[in-house]
Amino acid sequence: MLTDAALKALRPKEKSYKVTDRDGMYVVVSPAGTLSFRLDYRLHGRRETVVLGKYGPTGLSLARAREKCIDARRAIGEGRSPAIEKQREKRRLLEARSFGELGEKWLVAAPMASRSIAL
Repeated sequence: MLTDAALKALRPKEKSYKVTDRDGMYVVVSPAGTLSFRLDYRLHGRRETVVLGKYGPTGLSLARAREKCIDARRAIGEGRSPAIEKQREKRRLLEARSFGELGEKWLVAAPMASRSIAL
C-alpha cells in the first residue's frame, strides 16, 4: 500500500512504470516524473482505464485519489463506466464555457439598444 512518503520517493525512469496501491488503483510514473493515479476495470466484457488525476500540490492527494477510486468502483458496480462519465463531464464543462464566452462576446459587441427588452 502506498504512502505519501513512498510517492515522493518515486523517481522517473526511461519508460513509464506502474506502482500498485489497493483496490485496483495504481500510480503511473512517467519519464517526465509526473505521477498519475489510475484504475483498470472490466465492464460489459471490455477492459477500461480511468485516470483519477495527477499527484501533487496542484493535483490530488493520495487520500482524495482513494476516495475517487471508491466512487469509481461504486459506479462500476452499478454498471456505469467512470471513464465515459469523466469524458461526458469534460464535454459538458467545455460546452458550458463555450456558451458563456459566446454570451460575453455578444454583450460586448451588441449595441445597448439591441439588448434592451420592451415590456
